[in-house]
Amino acid sequence: MSQHHLTTVREHEVLWFQRRSFLQAAAAWTAGGGFAAAHAQQRSNIVELEGDVMLNGERVRPQQTVQSGDSLETGPGSRVIFVIGNSSFHLRQNTRLTVERGASLFSVSVLRLLTGAVVSVWGRGANRQIVTPTLTAGIRGTGVYTELRPNWNDRTYFCNCYGTVDLATPLDKTVSTSQYHQAFWASGTGDRVLSSAPAINHTDEELEFLARLVNQKTAWQIAGRKGVKDGSGQMY
Repeated sequence: MSQHHLTTVREHEVLWFQRRSFLQAAAAWTAGGGFAAAHAQQRSNIVELEGDVMLNGERVRPQQTVQSGDSLETGPGSRVIFVIGNSSFHLRQNTRLTVERGASLFSVSVLRLLTGAVVSVWGRGANRQIVTPTLTAGIRGTGVYTELRPNWNDRTYFCNCYGTVDLATPLDKTVSTSQYHQAFWASGTGDRVLSSAPAINHTDEELEFLARLVNQKTAWQIAGRKGVKDGSGQMY
């Protein structure tokens, strides 16, 4: 198990990949051919569903499909894992977001996070963003963790776990290129509205399992080594 530091989440929220229900669901998803096969056979793209999850204001049923244009909300103790195209997403409890439409029903242009936390792995593609009230992250093909809490004074926590991401706030911008977890705080005020942060509240294994759902590997799996998980983004 990789090193991880938790602040606003509990241990069980980052150990979801160890659950027997997820392992069985992930094995079935992979054996069934992944998203392309599910789409062709008109099967659900929800890999696992737990607790009270709302889709466009109505409780989600396991056989339903999440598509771009939909809004999702997870209640306390709830979560959902789903795949759209070449990207996979895990919404933790108490999360609200909208999946905005790209070129088709199964092409994401914007993942708009209103509150809560989402772990996501994105395959290569253009014109895709994660947007919060204080941050816009241009996604190229990467694994990231995004968290936004009501008591954080409008700060967004964002970790570019691997890959390249264009980060922008109304007053600041930078390009993040990460091999192993480069993390930021993004706020709407102050001299440093994009500032460095530690790597918190997510694990390597979460990214690895989400990558596997879309037939990918993380940067550290490809390299066969890891760095120090300090938020700097480097492998040593």
